[in-house]
Amino acid sequence: MPIPRPERSACPVGGSNPRGPGLRTLDMKKPSTKNAKRPAATTALAAVAGVVAASVVLSVAELIGAFFTARATPVIALGSTFIDFTPPWMKDFAIATFGTNDKLALFVGMGVTILLLACVLGIVAYRKWALGAAGVLLMGAIIVTSVVTRASVKPIDAIPSLVGTLAGLIVLRLLISRLWRMAVWPDSAADVAAKEPERPASSRRAFFAVSGVTALASVVAATGGRMLSAARSGVTQARDTLKLPSPAKTAAAVPAGVQSPTPGVAPWITPNKDFYRIDTALSVPEINAQDWELRIHGMVEQEVTITFQDLLDAQLIESHVTLTCVSNPVGGNLAGNAKWLGMPIRDVLKMARPKEGADMVLSTSIDGFSASTPLEVLQDDRDAMLAIGMNGEPLPLEHGYPVRMVVPGLYGFVSATKWVVDLEVTRFEDKQAYWTQRSWSERGPIKTMARVEVPKSFAKVAAGTVAIGGTAWAQTRGIDKVEVQIDNGPWTEAVLAAEASVITWRQWSYEWDATPGPHYIKVRATDGTGEVQTDKRADPVPDGASGWQSVAVTVE
Repeated sequence: MPIPRPERSACPVGGSNPRGPGLRTLDMKKPSTKNAKRPAATTALAAVAGVVAASVVLSVAELIGAFFTARATPVIALGSTFIDFTPPWMKDFAIATFGTNDKLALFVGMGVTILLLACVLGIVAYRKWALGAAGVLLMGAIIVTSVVTRASVKPIDAIPSLVGTLAGLIVLRLLISRLWRMAVWPDSAADVAAKEPERPASSRRAFFAVSGVTALASVVAATGGRMLSAARSGVTQARDTLKLPSPAKTAAAVPAGVQSPTPGVAPWITPNKDFYRIDTALSVPEINAQDWELRIHGMVEQEVTITFQDLLDAQLIESHVTLTCVSNPVGGNLAGNAKWLGMPIRDVLKMARPKEGADMVLSTSIDGFSASTPLEVLQDDRDAMLAIGMNGEPLPLEHGYPVRMVVPGLYGFVSATKWVVDLEVTRFEDKQAYWTQRSWSERGPIKTMARVEVPKSFAKVAAGTVAIGGTAWAQTRGIDKVEVQIDNGPWTEAVLAAEASVITWRQWSYEWDATPGPHYIKVRATDGTGEVQTDKRADPVPDGASGWQSVAVTVE
């Protein structure tokens, strides 16, 4: 009779050892997930791995970037690129909503976006490594492209982003590999995995340990990078020790009574720390004044280059000038008044001798921003200047140190270029500036505006005499009258504070005999030419907001 064949053992090759050669081989690779379950907890850990890897990319780049230009760091480069491609309506919304905190809002938005993308890439890398790695490399390529396309950035400045991307990819692989070893095995090996309950738990603890240490190291690296960058840059120290020269022409004496007597109205001179800041620079450029140069070229008889020392040696002028942002809404606070020190731009242009037919000067900042200013405005007697001082001290870094433009009578988007390094004499029909390319007007004369500062909107005040006050401006024309209207009553003249000059704002006050109930306060100004501020509402785009401010208050 035939000899019965022995039954095939259910054990894998390798005898009684449940972890036979087949499973040992499987342990060394990513487990097959074709028939495996993916617990939500493991997916969440994959997302964590993506976030930790992203933090490594940014922190390593920040640390290495301390030896390169500040605009070479990924966050700054990506943010600047985002600003460049943001549609005008979104920029207007950001400024109107967040005001001078628009950059903070951008960084918060970027942080959330990076966090979400990192989570997605971590999950993708866990499920299909090649696809996840490709996503990381694609993001790295986007970062590098953003870096090398920034103004004043050299190709070598891409090194921090390249090294950061490589480091992030290595960390992601390390963390994902640990997750693979924690994965649920296919059904054919489920009974084997069940015999090793401690293995996934220990792997999970190891994953959290590696993730935590890596995240902490990232924080230390990023902080160290910022500190190292600050230590390597002597710009702040140089600015603090700079002694400004005495002007050849001092500012006119400020008459008594320029400040409104109404408590709560803004100071007539805006302190530097409170002066509004609206620009496209996410990272404040740090320029060594000794290295700064300004090139004047284009439609000129003689190309000219001036240094910071040339400015210090020049016949400087001093003047109180009120600046206003074109994005300022009706009743907004994007306006400020300061005493500026600088060299008249008309003197600079005299050296270059503009050619006939030129009608515009395109000024460019070191960060790539540009503004189109009518040539005649820079040549007349309004004291447009290359400013080096603000309220008796060197320009603050965030306000343009070492040199910025100050031009009375024009909104900043066509005149107030900070960190200016280039003046090109040209024509409006030949060149467009940064905001003109984004559908704003090419010329920006400031409109007549009055605002109520006290009481605030929706304030509750006691019945009886209520002090109302605020500020009005119409640079180069001056303010001749401010009127207040309560509800739909008659317009009544307010008391004007003293006028320092037609290129500064003018404050006003009004006493109102308030009766209980809800009320509306409106204000309007009349400029020095006799033109009354228009009641026609207009958005800031394309050439500044207009209309009358209306403040709702409740009298109790």
